[in-house]
Amino acid sequence: MHEAVPRSFEEVPHALLHQRVRDIASGVEGELMAVVREDVSDDPVRERWVRLAYVRGPSGREISTAVANIQAV
Repeated sequence: MHEAVPRSFEEVPHALLHQRVRDIASGVEGELMAVVREDVSDDPVRERWVRLAYVRGPSGREISTAVANIQAV
């Protein structure tokens, strides 16, 4: 049986938090809900940290994207 491995993450401050933004990769516009630094490694010995932005679109569903893909609307 496969067990879920908890992922490590921490919230990061961002100037556009809770403002209207666009994800340039997908074209989704919405509110920037959070920016996190998250370990995306599948190897418990070797960590790989990335910064992800979470955008809540008009449907209410949140998407994640690289922080570099976020721009103010």
